[in-house]
Amino acid sequence: MRDFPTSEARLRGFREALRGWFLRERRDMPWRRERSVYRTVVSEFMLQQTQVDTVRPYFENWVAKWPDFATLAAADEADVLRAWEGLGYYSRARNLHALAKEIAARGGAVPADADGWRAFRGVGAYTAAAIASIAQGVPAAVTDGNVVRILARLSADETEFRDGGAAVKRFAPEAEKLLDPARPGDHNEAMMELGATMCTKRNPRCLLCPVAAFCDGRALGEGVAALPRFAARATKKVDVERAFARFADGSVLLAKPHASARRLRELFELPLWSDVFPDASPRAADLLLEGKRGIASESIRERIYAGAPPKDFAEKKTLSGAALFRVPAGELEKITLSGPHRKWLRAIRGR
Repeated sequence: MRDFPTSEARLRGFREALRGWFLRERRDMPWRRERSVYRTVVSEFMLQQTQVDTVRPYFENWVAKWPDFATLAAADEADVLRAWEGLGYYSRARNLHALAKEIAARGGAVPADADGWRAFRGVGAYTAAAIASIAQGVPAAVTDGNVVRILARLSADETEFRDGGAAVKRFAPEAEKLLDPARPGDHNEAMMELGATMCTKRNPRCLLCPVAAFCDGRALGEGVAALPRFAARATKKVDVERAFARFADGSVLLAKPHASARRLRELFELPLWSDVFPDASPRAADLLLEGKRGIASESIRERIYAGAPPKDFAEKKTLSGAALFRVPAGELEKITLSGPHRKWLRAIRGR
């Protein structure tokens, strides 16, 4: 590993080259067109683990519906989750809603620094630094996957890290060294932009990089794309069997997970087969759809089978703790489902 460009002259050169490129080449994003603390908070919550292009329409619809903390605080949770549908990781929506309520309760007063933002649930070090620097001009450096990747390559650091958290811990002090204290918001956004568009995970555009002159990783040639290095992570494979049970009037049997469910609380989903038909196994001939998705370190395969709805159905709790509901056909587009379940339900009903 080599040293970062920490001399004053090199730091100044790095910052100027980075910011100049950013001001010329930055992408047009709705949260950049009009700055406010609220808009920055919303965008940063949405951008957690979600790509920019996916977030754009959600952000615009959200701020049109709830333009400030007060209006969001007054919103019903079901409406908030419905507006979030398709973004995934619904705890983010609940945490954002709770944050708005707390700020509204304070009369609109917001924290003055990153430490203050971290007091809110769902706001980690990265999000707190992003909000404080971009919206409030507070000198706090962000360190996310993009920034880690840039710093690992700048320093040609070939350490194999256990996971992303270990890499962030290693590079967070270096991010603080490089931060432009006079323009922290521009600097942080420029670092994120550089990682997203130039210093990409695969096929980095080194020949066009505005800070190539400061990068020791260039000496590695194509090998720079392998940085940062991470230990292989085991993926757990999970198989799930679900039921699609449609009544004669077009209503469909759906489930809500137990109230203690961390990710999907208050969201409808297709029920587990064992919750609807505990005494029978699904038949291969009744397979309607097979879907795959990944959550954290889990690779989930979900098979959905057709099944005749129980003749004497009544809303009830199941052995797994979920609650079963008969949802009228006319309500299916109004309720809140997780993104994959919405897609699967539409595909099955469209047959």
